[in-house]
Amino acid sequence: MSKTIVITGASDGIGAAAAAQLTASGHHVVVVGRSPIKTRQVAEAIDADYFVADFADLGQVRTLAAELLAAYARIDVLANNAGGQMGARSVTADGYEKTFQVNHLAPFLLTTLLIERLVESRATVVNTSSIGSKLYGHVDLSDLNSERHYGASRAYCTSKLENVLFTKELHRRYYDQGISTLAFHPGVVASNFAGEATNLMGLLYRTRLRNLLTSSKTAGGFLAFFAEGAPGRDWIPGQYYEKTTLATPAKQANDAGLARALWQRSEELVAAKG
Repeated sequence: MSKTIVITGASDGIGAAAAAQLTASGHHVVVVGRSPIKTRQVAEAIDADYFVADFADLGQVRTLAAELLAAYARIDVLANNAGGQMGARSVTADGYEKTFQVNHLAPFLLTTLLIERLVESRATVVNTSSIGSKLYGHVDLSDLNSERHYGASRAYCTSKLENVLFTKELHRRYYDQGISTLAFHPGVVASNFAGEATNLMGLLYRTRLRNLLTSSKTAGGFLAFFAEGAPGRDWIPGQYYEKTTLATPAKQANDAGLARALWQRSEELVAAKG
């Protein structure tokens, strides 16, 4: 059965690869990206719809949600794939540390703005996370903007842990209403996600060493697997996967109280900029 599948961060890398594979399988794919030129090129190559939104601007996220609701009576899959590792600490026009906003707050806002349509569609929500979430991530609700402690890698890994916590709380709140969700680590992928980073990770992604990493095509296949798969049959809702294998997340990811508190704090932060 053909699905309507919205993929953010689809102008390059994993998202673009998954969009091409899912379109080839007969699905109606909606490409969302930050770059107008790259997003259009990816969409035109596969004859897909596309929308442009920069997640560093929550106003653009709100506009994107309104456009998607106006365009699609059903959204069968929302793949929250946009994100990246930044360089030196910077604050968006909305007032939030950029990694935190782009990787967590923006997809949180998009998902919650679409929530009624997702419930009506009995949708799947796929959140792209990282193994870094359990290696270096640590969520401190009193320092979500990394004002006291900032490092590019730490901020990135923490945001990926926030993606897992969001997955857990989304499952708790909406699974009984028909939404199935998961978080997955696609492997260390040869993409442009660390293009702004100035640390060793950024160097790795800008040299030939990136050829040793998982290809975008392979990682896109993992995203496509979850998008096409049947919750409860092909994967377990509310869980964390590494590639397509069920895995143990970070210890904090299983803290239900922290997941609820992060959701509530995220609601407050996006509402403050509404």
